[in-house]
Amino acid sequence: METPENAADDVQWALTDLYDHPDALKKDLAALEDDATAFAERYRGRIAELGPETLAEALDALGSLQDRLGRAQAYAYLYWTADTNDAERGALRQSVQETVDRIGQRLVFFETEWVALGADRVADLLAHEALDDYRHYLETEYRRKEHVLSEDEEKVLSEKSITGKNAWTRFFDETLGAARYELDGEALTQQQILSKLYDPDRTLRREAALAFTDGLKDHRRTLTFVFNTLLADKASTDRLRGHDHWLEQRNLANEVDDETVDTLVEAVTGRYDLVARFYRLKKQLLGVEELHDYDRYAPIREADTTYEWDEARALVLDAYGDFHPEMARVARQFFEEDWIDAALVPGKRSGAFSHGTVPSAHPYVLLNYTGKPRDVQTLAHELGHGVHQFLAREQSIFHHGTPLTTAEMASVFGEMLVFQRLMRNEEDPANRLALLVAKIDDTLATVFRQVAMNRFEHRIHTARRNQGELQADQFAEHWMETQRAMFEGSVTLGQHYQHWWSYVPHFLHTPGYVYAYAFGELLVLALHARYEAADGGFADRYLDLLRAGGADWPHALVGQMGVDLEDEDFWETGLSHVESLIEEAEALVGQTTLDPSRENGSPRTSS
Repeated sequence: METPENAADDVQWALTDLYDHPDALKKDLAALEDDATAFAERYRGRIAELGPETLAEALDALGSLQDRLGRAQAYAYLYWTADTNDAERGALRQSVQETVDRIGQRLVFFETEWVALGADRVADLLAHEALDDYRHYLETEYRRKEHVLSEDEEKVLSEKSITGKNAWTRFFDETLGAARYELDGEALTQQQILSKLYDPDRTLRREAALAFTDGLKDHRRTLTFVFNTLLADKASTDRLRGHDHWLEQRNLANEVDDETVDTLVEAVTGRYDLVARFYRLKKQLLGVEELHDYDRYAPIREADTTYEWDEARALVLDAYGDFHPEMARVARQFFEEDWIDAALVPGKRSGAFSHGTVPSAHPYVLLNYTGKPRDVQTLAHELGHGVHQFLAREQSIFHHGTPLTTAEMASVFGEMLVFQRLMRNEEDPANRLALLVAKIDDTLATVFRQVAMNRFEHRIHTARRNQGELQADQFAEHWMETQRAMFEGSVTLGQHYQHWWSYVPHFLHTPGYVYAYAFGELLVLALHARYEAADGGFADRYLDLLRAGGADWPHALVGQMGVDLEDEDFWETGLSHVESLIEEAEALVGQTTLDPSRENGSPRTSS
């Protein structure tokens, strides 16, 4: 199966379901300003006196405003991500953000007045059925009581974020979006150069890693300054809000306590031996004397297989349909209604995501599709998000989204469905081993690498607060030490690898995000084990879970599936599933004969 590099050139989204044209967006924002002003005039200073029915009416009106604001932000952001080098798109995004922020300042009184209520008054209100549809939102808002400032102070923070955090993250995105990496006389985007790390040709992998490093080094001073600025900005905000540590705000937003996160991190770092065990096995499979950082994602077989867009679509939809027809029906709409942008276009944002937009609209998926096997898994991953976000449209704007702790659940589960379907259909032990190794590659990256990056984040946030501005070499030192700890000597990290901290967007856009990947992966391993053991009805309950969105605490929602997030042994159970995957791979090795020198395009010696 061969496919051209531009495998999905015609797959671009249509944003007309949000707005027909940027002018329609601007007109709606003008109306929104008037409507927000009217809302504030009606309710500002009165939240404490509202009864449950009138409070519900106020929340209805607030939800409508928030939905329209979210729609405007979604359009401007998605329009910009398709071409981050387009100055007009960037200007529109900035203009919309400034307007949304200005409107948001008129609405901030609702939060500050709500958290100012006494606990008994809040309990009485939340006990009333009129507020059933808003209960969890109000609970989580009140939980932040200690960290909410006065209305005027909140307005100032919101105003300054436009020229502060938001401006710097946009600058980071546009800098790396415009960056090109020279390889064999060709200027490649970040997505294109990183895809070479999955190539069977070891020489190409090494050259791609070095070329990517050269590009990052060109921006070293800029990226170091951006990181320092945003680390300082977060430290300042945390200090003003009275957060005890750098991760507290993220844990509150994720609706999980510090102890649960600490237990997750300790459990994962305590099993770094699984990482070393797997990479020693992979070194054997690749037939090399030393496994380098650019060898981690090397395929062991059939790495030249590519998938036409229609093949990837069929594969994912069939796997989803095997699980539940409704899941496939929802996913199919993304293809049929042009809700996906998968084309490789200059200036387009790298990576992949699913943007949930708002309940009155629908999600959009962004990919950079090259036809590689891993792209099929990425499609399954993002469509998992998309199905979750689509089904959760049954909830209000306040419960439509989910905390990060459960946001990765549906995406990783979608990947698992595709993987299991491929494994069931494959009888050849060598092909099964290749599939399994690729899956373990992704699992280790999702669980262990993300937690290692959490350890890096912990170091740089702590150091920036205690020591002041960090030099690039200090970032590199923290990066290399936390990465080496994970590999336990099983992978040789070259000097070039010390620069690879600087391109990870999650560190800047959503500090503390990365542990949620490990949370989601281990949660899915537990859910999938229950699915395989269930007599029936699991798929229906799972879709009900997705429909619930963020309408309850994560532990309560997944508890309905028989999973106890508050069980101290929960993470160990998930890690034991990872170990069983490695054991399965080790068992398959004895049944398989591979030719590493052919598959990796290099002799059985290190480069």
